[in-house]
Amino acid sequence: MKGLSIKGVGKFLDNVENYMCQCLLVLFVIILFLQIMLRNIFSYSIPWGDELATYAFIWFAYLGAVYATRMSAHNRVTFQFRFLPRWVETSCGVLTDIIWIAFNAVFIYYSYDFVFNKMNLFWKSQTLGVPMKYFYLILPLAFTAMSVRILQNNYLKFVRKKDIVDPDSQAMQELKQAGSSINDDEKRGSGTP
Repeated sequence: MKGLSIKGVGKFLDNVENYMCQCLLVLFVIILFLQIMLRNIFSYSIPWGDELATYAFIWFAYLGAVYATRMSAHNRVTFQFRFLPRWVETSCGVLTDIIWIAFNAVFIYYSYDFVFNKMNLFWKSQTLGVPMKYFYLILPLAFTAMSVRILQNNYLKFVRKKDIVDPDSQAMQELKQAGSSINDDEKRGSGTP
């Protein structure tokens, strides 16, 4: 039996949000599909189905935000930096990340306090009967994970000197390159220089 390597475990942990998002997406799509089919065919629905699908979607949305942070895919207005020196863009990026982490820290504090100190253990979901504390736990977890991912991205960018590219920007660049290669092929095929 092949043992787990440290690199393999690290890669799994690095993508844990991605895997959890995929599982939650599959879960709530299947539940909603079953609910629709059961309602239309048998005039019946699973009593706890809608509630579980809702909580799965909420967890999916928050973990998706963490994954987007890891991929550096959150929306940022950067057009104005084309007209300024590179150090201005870097400084503003670091400043916005510091503000983002500060916001996350405040949110972590209040959500942790709410979930672990103010929330009554007897508050349960209506149909599942599960303490609401477990559903609200996503709040401090997601904002903590987002802060860790912001720090990780800055470490990779400034210490390891890796260029972190937003997936949307990368896709746009690939489309431009594909479009220019198609135009070059058309020019060669039509005989125009």
